[in-house]
Amino acid sequence: MKMTRKAWLQTSIASLLLTATGAAWAQNSELRVGLIPSEDAQAMMRASQQVMEQLEQKTGLKVKPFVANDYNGVIEAMRSGKIDVAYFGPFSYVLAAQMANAEAFAIPVSKKSGQSSYQSIIISKKDKGPSSVAQLQGKTFAFVDPSSASGHLFPKAGLKGDGVDADKYFSRVIFSGSHDASIMAVAHGKVDAAAVASPIFQTAVAKGHVKAEDFQVIWTSQPIPESPMAWRKGLDAQTKQKVAAALAEIKGLPWGDRGVLNGFAATNDAAYNVVRDTAKTLNLDLGKMK
Repeated sequence: MKMTRKAWLQTSIASLLLTATGAAWAQNSELRVGLIPSEDAQAMMRASQQVMEQLEQKTGLKVKPFVANDYNGVIEAMRSGKIDVAYFGPFSYVLAAQMANAEAFAIPVSKKSGQSSYQSIIISKKDKGPSSVAQLQGKTFAFVDPSSASGHLFPKAGLKGDGVDADKYFSRVIFSGSHDASIMAVAHGKVDAAAVASPIFQTAVAKGHVKAEDFQVIWTSQPIPESPMAWRKGLDAQTKQKVAAALAEIKGLPWGDRGVLNGFAATNDAAYNVVRDTAKTLNLDLGKMK
């Protein structure tokens, strides 16, 4: 039996609608979450597991966590649409906002501190390491990652404010890949000093990985806005609402290096203008930072 043009059109439209509905269901049935490697990948997955499980229960979405090898790996994953939501560092978020259409919406609130900011510190060994910025000249130094706020951007800008050109001041500079790796590099004498996030150093001490009395803090940054959760701007509104509501309710669980959570508080893109301003002091072109 020959199909009329009208019947053909009706069948085609129905097929398209069914396909679109199925695609939307498939997209909204799971939530792909990216995590920056502030710790090594396995440690980051373990530290975020309970929160991911709660996020899955509260949203009804299948949560699939993803940790890249470096900060730019998470930015690229969002840019290419492979993840929907990501936990960025402040600087990697600024890069993601420009290059991957990311939008900050929440920050973790530590039950212990209750603060929405943290600091970068420069650490060295207490017994034989440099005890001041002046004594860092000619020493070996570790940053974390070029896209790390507390592990690169803020300490480098802070040193510049003290008249120190980090590109020339040290005898050797490495990027360790994670805050934990930088801490251990100082502990084992691989470098003379390192810039790391204060909360991560405190967590390393609390876990018994290092002893606080073996280290000295020789420099501390200005407050840095807390690392944000950000979603793709193109993520559908219903999923955004589910995710934001769920995170706000998640309390009493560990979250990476931030300790026990007292929920996630709302934030926005403007909160990270201080990071953009700090990048300007180093004459960084954010469009070329990938």
